[in-house]
Amino acid sequence: MTFLTDTELPAGLTAGTWNIDPSHTEAGFTVRHAGISKVRGAVTVTSGVITVGATLPESTVSVTLDPATISTGDAGRDGHLKSADFFDVETYPSWTFTSTAVRVEGSVLVVVGDLTIHGATKSVELTTEFNGTATDPFGNYRAGFSAETEISRKEFGLTWNAALEAGGVLVADKVKIVIDGSAIKAA
Repeated sequence: MTFLTDTELPAGLTAGTWNIDPSHTEAGFTVRHAGISKVRGAVTVTSGVITVGATLPESTVSVTLDPATISTGDAGRDGHLKSADFFDVETYPSWTFTSTAVRVEGSVLVVVGDLTIHGATKSVELTTEFNGTATDPFGNYRAGFSAETEISRKEFGLTWNAALEAGGVLVADKVKIVIDGSAIKAA
């Protein structure tokens, strides 16, 4: 989909409130492990609102995630990630993203905002693809989207690591975040 200007909403996307549907939205991540492989995981998006303005720059996004739901397919690793060594979910029970700007770059939207993880807030840019709209069998008018960004985990105070015998470290600094989701237009 190509956006002609940032003042033109994509076909089917109408101004108003769109509530993120947690059961059809996933936040995933990928990080290099031991320098030779990648570990993938997911975190539950618990709530969110997209407020579409009359123009894209007037639009906003806010989302909350639950780090206690982190899942990588390995219970031991998940427990370690939830501990004080990493996300310390007892002290920091939620992550948030609040947009500060939306702009158009060719065929993608760039949603800029403040991401808070582990009590640290940093500005990130989510390269976002609008995937269209549809009415589901239950009468809900939905919009679909995909977004991705890359962060430095050290910038969020996530510094735990272990040195490898051959050099390097166990957990890379760069983490790729990918979000696939659906939002329902509020009545």
